[in-house]
Amino acid sequence: MSSANTRRIGNQAINLGARLDRRRVLEKAPTGIVGLDAITGGGFPKGRPTLICGGAGSGKTLLGMLFLVRGAVQYGEPGVYVSFEETAQELTQNVASLGYDLNKLTAQKKIILDHVVVERLELQPAGEYDLEGLFIRLGNAIDAIGAKRVVLDTLEMLFSALPNPTLLRAELGRLFRWLKAKGVTAVVTAERGDGRLTRQGLEEYVADCVIVLDHRVADQVSTHRLRIVKYRGTAHGTNEYPFLIGRDGLTLLPVTGIQPAYAASTGRISTGVERLDAMLEGRGYYRGSTVLISGSAGCGKTSLGAAFAEATCRRGERALFFAMEESEDQIVRNMRSIGMDLAPWVRKGRLRFHVSRPALFGLEAHLMAMLDTVIAARPSVVILDPVTNFLSAGTKGDASAMLVRLIDFLKEQQITAFFTDLSPEQDGEYSGRQSESVITSMVDTWILLRNLETNGERTRGLYIIKSRGMAHSNQIREMLLTDSGIQLVDVYVGVGAALTGSARVIAEARERAEEVVRARSVTQKRSEIKRNRAALEAQIAALRAEVRAQEDALTDVGAVQAGLEQAGRDERAGIGLMRIAAAPRNSNGGRGTGRNGK
Repeated sequence: MSSANTRRIGNQAINLGARLDRRRVLEKAPTGIVGLDAITGGGFPKGRPTLICGGAGSGKTLLGMLFLVRGAVQYGEPGVYVSFEETAQELTQNVASLGYDLNKLTAQKKIILDHVVVERLELQPAGEYDLEGLFIRLGNAIDAIGAKRVVLDTLEMLFSALPNPTLLRAELGRLFRWLKAKGVTAVVTAERGDGRLTRQGLEEYVADCVIVLDHRVADQVSTHRLRIVKYRGTAHGTNEYPFLIGRDGLTLLPVTGIQPAYAASTGRISTGVERLDAMLEGRGYYRGSTVLISGSAGCGKTSLGAAFAEATCRRGERALFFAMEESEDQIVRNMRSIGMDLAPWVRKGRLRFHVSRPALFGLEAHLMAMLDTVIAARPSVVILDPVTNFLSAGTKGDASAMLVRLIDFLKEQQITAFFTDLSPEQDGEYSGRQSESVITSMVDTWILLRNLETNGERTRGLYIIKSRGMAHSNQIREMLLTDSGIQLVDVYVGVGAALTGSARVIAEARERAEEVVRARSVTQKRSEIKRNRAALEAQIAALRAEVRAQEDALTDVGAVQAGLEQAGRDERAGIGLMRIAAAPRNSNGGRGTGRNGK
């Protein structure tokens, strides 16, 4: 026993790995229906009956038919469809709209369509009531093609006239046991009852899996929903899940069924605005990320979306623009006024518009229409303008769930999503209540546009609230919509205020004038210093010349003094010689030294 999978509770060792393996024993038969396999953990219980109950128009017959047909086409499991209401011809015509040819599948012995006509008189029990005739007929059809799947649509035609609940329950149990004994995965449809899941109130107790389909209208918006009431032997989703009946059949995209396991790209793409790129590390958004632009009306949200679309087209990629308020021609015309011509990209097929009103369909229909359009267009960028319009097609919770599924789908496809969000301002301050309740926690980059009103003038301000995975500017930029495109300029930060518009221009002009004055003053000071330095240097030179003259004069005086001293010495020496020559000689022939010769 592996210690990693073993846990001790008291003196008992429990092998968690073995427990997990036992959980996987229940085999599933995949339905092939998008989303349904996700919330059921792989499909319906294999070899067991599943009950599908719902009111008229809820999608019971469609769900049963899709389970049968896709099992035969996608999973190689032949099936038998027994209808107690619609004929084989009617079923064939109805399914043809989904792209399936039942006549061809029947000829290939992949399915059998059997219309069982039960007259009301046949529903009156005569003697002991049983279903032997149905069992024989159904058994022959199963054996004829080796069927693995069976659909019975609907049970009310068999049992509606039986007054005895005990007999009814016994025959229902017998029917479900017979289906299990044949080893087929069965789908049985039933009508909703008054305050009960079914009219008889018994089928849900003998079925291994019970699914309820609901069709409701709220605020004039129609929505189909699905809920798994029970599923024996396996975990399953327990919420109500909206689904759509469309040209591809039944599609269900549950929020809880989607796992955020998509890859995160490190590639970057331009925003279409150079200085906005600079605010995002100089490289723009992450590829495959989700961007939200929030702001009140007239802030320039659509313009930023158009700039992003144009930059995408210039890179040779495709962009898909979902417009919920303006027509394609109107957007193209408006963008020309700010230097963006989108028409060439539309003609080249790089830019595609999809225009619709949110109130036209329910949220699920909008979601599926957008997913179909994305799959067909294969864009690298999707722009949705604005997301808050979906609030008119449902509640905030429903809109949030729908947008979460859209975001997850786009992330899985590595498509960069660009959403705009109409958020009102109150007393000049941003109010993000609508967007905060929808998708702000899901987006990777959130940019806020604001209308700034100062000195009787309205300007636009832009700043980045968040941008996951990158350093980004926390500075406010003024956004200008000019003839040459979108420009972001620095606001003028003064003492206690940030100025935009003409106030910024005046302040900048005043600052430039003051700078000119300061520069002129500095120049004048430098000239004055230069003149003073020149005068000082001239004075120093004159003093040096004077000192040199005095030194020269002193040198001359010294030379004269030395000559005089030498002349005095020479004169004294000559006088001394003259005195010696004039002295008298003594008797000894020498010169006398005294009067007496002593």
